[in-house]
Amino acid sequence: MRSEPIRRWESGAMAHAVSDPFGQGPLPWLRGAEHYFDDTGHVVPWYIDHAPAPGAADIPAQRTGGPLTADDVHCQIKGFTSTGAAAPGEAIDFHVTVDPPQQFSVDIYRIGHYGGDGASKITTSPRLSGIVQPAPLTADRTVSCHHWWLSWRLQIPSYWSVGAYVAVLTTADGYRSHVPFTVRDDHPADLLLLLPDVTWQAYNLYPEDGRTGASLYHAWDEEGSLLGESEAAVTVSFDRPYAGAGLPLHVGHAYDFIRWAERYGYDLAYADARDLHAGRIDPTRYRGLVFPGHDEYWSPSMRRTTEHAREHGTSLVFLSANTMYWQVELSASASGVEDRLLTCRKRRGPGRPALWRERDGGKTAEQQLLGIQYAGRVPEPRPLVVRNADHWLWEATGAHDGDEIEGLVAGEADRYFPRTALPEHQGRILLAHSPYEDTEGVVRHQESSLYRAPSGALVFASGTFAWSPALDRPGHVDTRIQRATANLLDRICKRD
Repeated sequence: MRSEPIRRWESGAMAHAVSDPFGQGPLPWLRGAEHYFDDTGHVVPWYIDHAPAPGAADIPAQRTGGPLTADDVHCQIKGFTSTGAAAPGEAIDFHVTVDPPQQFSVDIYRIGHYGGDGASKITTSPRLSGIVQPAPLTADRTVSCHHWWLSWRLQIPSYWSVGAYVAVLTTADGYRSHVPFTVRDDHPADLLLLLPDVTWQAYNLYPEDGRTGASLYHAWDEEGSLLGESEAAVTVSFDRPYAGAGLPLHVGHAYDFIRWAERYGYDLAYADARDLHAGRIDPTRYRGLVFPGHDEYWSPSMRRTTEHAREHGTSLVFLSANTMYWQVELSASASGVEDRLLTCRKRRGPGRPALWRERDGGKTAEQQLLGIQYAGRVPEPRPLVVRNADHWLWEATGAHDGDEIEGLVAGEADRYFPRTALPEHQGRILLAHSPYEDTEGVVRHQESSLYRAPSGALVFASGTFAWSPALDRPGHVDTRIQRATANLLDRICKRD
């Protein structure tokens, strides 16, 4: 007898943030017992928890009651934007399906510290008429909703602040979903924060209905069983909602950094990874580029532009692990809109391999930009072990060589590969060397890296998923990581 297929949608699959900034009941910002399929098909907690660090903030209790989260089976309300990041004075187009048809509203929130609330409400739409949009179109496992009718156009006022925004869609009968978007502009700033929308879409399994949805990791068979990477999509579309509650997997990592950095007054500009790809931003105008979250999928253009910035003195800060692992292509949608399709062939079919480290005899390995590269999964959170504590990055943290920062090596880890070439540098140092057991029980090591490029640019790679959560996530905050990150950014921003 075939086992009952696992239904991710029954879990709600919510992400996490600081508190309930919307004041409307259970939200993706709250910690709960939610789970998701990782890229091996196992059901795991959405966020890996560990014992709170000493002095860590309390974890807020999840509220009960209030609006209900829409799902991908009934699609009570789901939506997406057909535009990428937009500047003040430009517009964001929302395409929304509502079943059954009824009125709905859109509340717009900006992510930030805001006294610990995590976000601030900026505006609300008028009451809008909701319709049931046509079913998603599918071709070779690519799912697209580019044919959905326009539901609402948000004209961004000139006075809005740049930043990460979330649109909260709510039906008259109380169902809710979310749509993230970015507001950017061309004004100079010390740091440019790049939101990893390309990687977010690679993991998007919408619709999680047991029939139609597909990501670069999974798809469904005719019996509703989850298929693995070898049978997943090769191309995915940005013209569709995000699965579950409507927010991307790991979106909280970027929000953790944003809340912390804005709290302490860092001068930030914002853009998406596709802006980097398309050349809509000039990264050499900034003192540093910050990649705050899981950023696994990179196009050649993204890499060239980032390397160009480093060569012209712009520092690079990578606050996660498994960065720039797969090479991807971005192309136009069926309706001719640029950069709406994401393709990664991985190890399937003829042609060149899609792993950066396997192309051109290893000459494009990610270590040549990051200083370290992906080593593997971390099944259970382990301590980050401090190395070279006399370095300025650890200054005023109270850390000593061999000190353990509990739970900071989690999710995935990077390390230095001795047989892989390093980037040109005027000085390089490893600032953590942390043992953990991999999925086979073999002891491996995570490492954090910093080097100075010939241009004078600093390049830091944390080598772990858990660095950004340690900045501002309840139960995960660590003052040593906060201070070390401030030491790094202050030096990049010439604050010292």
